[in-house]
Amino acid sequence: MNTLSRRRFCLCCVAAGGLAATGGWLSPPEAFAEARNIVDGFRDDAARARITVHRLRRGISVLEGSGGNIVVSTGRDGKVFVDAGITGTKRQIIKAADSLSRDPITTLINTHWHFDHSDGNEWIGAEGASIVAHANTQKHLLSVQRVEDWDFTFPSSPLAAIPTVVFSDSRELRLNDQDIILRHYGPAHTDSDISVTFAGADILHCGDTFWNGLYPFIDYSTGGSIDGMIAAATANVTASGKSTIVVPGHGNPVASRSDLIAYRDMLVGIRENVAKLKRQGLAVDEAIAARPTQAYDVKWGKAVISPAFFTRLVYEGL
Repeated sequence: MNTLSRRRFCLCCVAAGGLAATGGWLSPPEAFAEARNIVDGFRDDAARARITVHRLRRGISVLEGSGGNIVVSTGRDGKVFVDAGITGTKRQIIKAADSLSRDPITTLINTHWHFDHSDGNEWIGAEGASIVAHANTQKHLLSVQRVEDWDFTFPSSPLAAIPTVVFSDSRELRLNDQDIILRHYGPAHTDSDISVTFAGADILHCGDTFWNGLYPFIDYSTGGSIDGMIAAATANVTASGKSTIVVPGHGNPVASRSDLIAYRDMLVGIRENVAKLKRQGLAVDEAIAARPTQAYDVKWGKAVISPAFFTRLVYEGL
């Protein structure tokens, strides 16, 4: 099957192939067929996931290990979560979060709708937390969603998991003595992505518009766009400074502005390379064979979104 074990996948990477018997990369549907429903596999494996706590500053930390990176803010207004991880990791998430504060979770912010960032919405919402998200996150969670590049159809979410506080462009919250600024990127990784800025602490959570040290997934089924990813990466660079702590959706959870710049430059460089090949009339498999990501593969291409699959994603969006 795949040369990487299921536990090393993050959900937004699962559509990437492994090596087939012939040595070629599996297509996303083939990878799912080999994995025999990888989404349910993630739910099973989450029960054994290890959560690592990274303390940042001003009562803000990152929990790593359950789907996307989760930011937790503690203070007099209770615990504020940015993203909810995978439900099977509930016990470990609670233990890790309680090591920061015994206060209840009062607010959950979703950076976008994808399962590995919103699967825990139900239990957090059921405990009384207010769930805040972009209107498109609410829309996607309320209805059946087909993600073609994962070859998977998600049912609508339970009502307890649905965001109750939604916005279309931007929103500001004041919690735990922090001004928390939420901004919609426009179509990027999906059409529901938002940034979350803790202004006083100078911490920026980019959600899945930033994958630190990894090629990203782009979900065209729900409005994603390679050009939107580049625009979002540029916006993240603009929004950050030398002292900003940057939290990506996936990859090393503590990053900097220089990491954002390197990521943005990688996206731009690969887009230019693939666009040139497509203008020359190369089909997608021919473009992959030309290895347009080669200059970036050592740093970015060692995870499950392979160079071949990322080339395919970029090609699809041009």
